This record gives sequence, C-alpha cells and structure tokens, in this order.
Amino acid sequence: MRVAACALLLLQDSAPIEWKPFAARDEIAPRTWVEKDGDAVRLGLAGRGDDSVDGRWMRSVPVVSGTTYVFSARFRAKNVPAPTRNVLARVVWLDASGKPQRPMEYPYPGPSPAEDGWTALTGTYVAPEKAAQARLELHLRWAAHGEVLFRDIGFRATDPPAPRKVRLATVHHHPRGTKSARENLERFGRLVDEAGRRKADIVCLPEGLRRVGTAATHAEASEPVPGPSTAFFGELAARHKLWIVAGLYEREGARIYNTAVLLDRNGKLAGKYRKVCLPDEEIEGGLTPGREYPVFDTDFGRVGMMICWDVHFPEVARELCARGAEVLLVPIWGGNELLTQARATENQVYVVASGYNFRTGIFDRTGKRIADAAQDPEVLVTDVDLNERTLWPWLGEWRARIWREGPARPGR
Repeated sequence: MRVAACALLLLQDSAPIEWKPFAARDEIAPRTWVEKDGDAVRLGLAGRGDDSVDGRWMRSVPVVSGTTYVFSARFRAKNVPAPTRNVLARVVWLDASGKPQRPMEYPYPGPSPAEDGWTALTGTYVAPEKAAQARLELHLRWAAHGEVLFRDIGFRATDPPAPRKVRLATVHHHPRGTKSARENLERFGRLVDEAGRRKADIVCLPEGLRRVGTAATHAEASEPVPGPSTAFFGELAARHKLWIVAGLYEREGARIYNTAVLLDRNGKLAGKYRKVCLPDEEIEGGLTPGREYPVFDTDFGRVGMMICWDVHFPEVARELCARGAEVLLVPIWGGNELLTQARATENQVYVVASGYNFRTGIFDRTGKRIADAAQDPEVLVTDVDLNERTLWPWLGEWRARIWREGPARPGR
C-alpha cells in the first residue's frame, strides 16, 4: 500500500516534473501545457488545426503484480467531434525491462459530464504477472481544433471489487388459440410468479404478448402505456419485488408502436423502448418505428431493451451499449439466433431473449448460451456477475476498446 500511496502523491504534487508529453511523430504532436490551481495540477492538450494530431501526457509508476489498482481522472474537452474516441486514458503494463505487456487497459468515461463540465474516467485492474510498472497515459487525438484538460489524476492500490450478482430470468411460452388478451396476460402472469418464487431480479417476457395466439390485429391488441397491461404486470412486480420487461403494442394517438416496457420492483413503470427496426409485416400493419435508444438504471446495473427484428441490425445494440447498457432484454417473436449471439459478442454484453419461434435463452458476453429453453412453458433463471471482467487473449477487455477504436460517432 505504501507504493500505491507514493504513486498517488507523485501524480498530484509533481505532475509538471513527472509527466512527459509524447507523440509518435513530431509533426502530429499536440500543443501541451500545465496549469496549477493551488495544489491542483491540470494537464492540457490541444490540436494545431490538423486532424492528424495524436499525442499524450504519460508517466510510469511502480506496481506489484497480482495487486488490484484503481485509476481515476477527470477531463473537460471542447471542440472535440467524438469525445469517447478523441479523448482517452490508457494504462500500459511494463515488465522489469520496460517492455509493454498486453492487454492494455482503457478506463471508462462517465456517461456524461457532471454539472461542472468535467467527465470522470475510471477503471479497476489487476497488475499482470510480469508487471513491474504501469505507464499512465492521457490522450488527445484526431481533433484538429480540440482541446482537453485532465485533472485529479490518481492511481492507487485497492481491494478487488466485490461481485455484483444479478439473477436473470426469461420465459418461454407460445400461446396458441387463446380467446383474449387477458387470457395471455394470465398465462404469462403464472410464469412471472414462478420467476418470483425462484428469486429472479429481472424477468423478460416476449414480444406482442397481448396479441400472440389470438386473431387480433396490431391495432386491436394495442393500448396506452401506462395502461391495463402495465398495471397487471406492475402488481406482479411489486408482489415478487422483481423487475419485469414485457412486449406490448402501444397506442399514442394515431400511432401504434411495438414497445417493450420496464417495470420496477415496486410495480412502477420505469421506462419503455419503442422498436426502431420494423419488418414488412409490421409496416404493412400500420406501425410506427421508434427513434430513441434509452437505457435505464436499476438497483443492480444499467439495462437496455431491443425487440425482435432489431437484433438483425448491429446499430441498435451498439447504441444501447454506447449508453452503458450491461444487459440487453429482448422480447422476440422469431429471429436469427446467430445474430442475437453476435450482438452479445460484439458488445460484450449479456443478452436475455424471450421468444415464440425462437429458442428462448440467455447469452453471456462471448455469445455463449448459458440458459436454454427445452420445453414450453419454461422459465429459465441464471446468475451472472456484472463485475466479472471478460478478457480476450491479446485484445483484453474488448468492451472498453470499442469506442476508442471503432468508427467515429459524432457528438459521442
């Protein structure tokens, strides 16, 4: 712990001396400067009018292999077209000879700046077997007129993070020949009861569950949100103290949306997602596509929702994960299982799918099925740890690299 405390002291008090600017080539080096505000130090980087700019502040501190460290900093940027791609921190492990070791670490930025305009960067990591030092880097790149200040830079030993366990559940049931929406609700209600008895934290139900198995049209199965169905499932959520995701057809004036609703443990409507990608059948049925990609904070983590046809398009899952979704809940009628797995793999996110003509299941961050429906009806329940890191050989934590190395997303 004394090594870590010393490292933190140096970061705060000796930054003008200990931190050094670096660029791969002088011609792309940013402008650099140091500001002092009392004991606080701010490190600045700015473009020079050319989007080839790519440079950093960096310094190395000693580490002990096997020890857990937390990196923290805050930054404030302006004139930066894609903040998560243009501004970043990196932790590079060095062996005793100073050779970089892979994988490298990329601290996560907060979802948005705080009220004072500063955005947090943080990450918790275990120093690998051969690590003797950690090289800490603060970057600005590819922003011709961009400017960024970093402050409150820390790196210290810490306890390993406690597990963040969540019990995920999903329902497999395809009603056939039912006489009413109410009958469908009651069938799914009994399955929610089972998920509640098995102490699920959240349960996913399928798409269009008021309409499936009946002769109703989309319009005939639609209702306001909140409305009778959210009230029905809200009572179940409150009774079992679990979160519920359910697929409904939502009417708002002349518009009908294919909507997934999220109900909290008290039975309140916590949010909704309107299906963005509509297939021909729904377009012909007069449905309107959604336009937003909302995510929602629960008491166990941040979740997003997609619906059926959405899984065929990588943009939907990518946008939800860009907003911090750790679990995607997917009411689905029928769809391509391989593409559903791909959405989990390419974003390193858990996917919970509940379908009819789809093999209901739960996918881990590698796309592997960790729960699989074998009969109808069936309730699947599995535990996952949202604090457990998923590391790929050589690449490391892919989820942290997506936004740094993927296509630019203007404004994000």
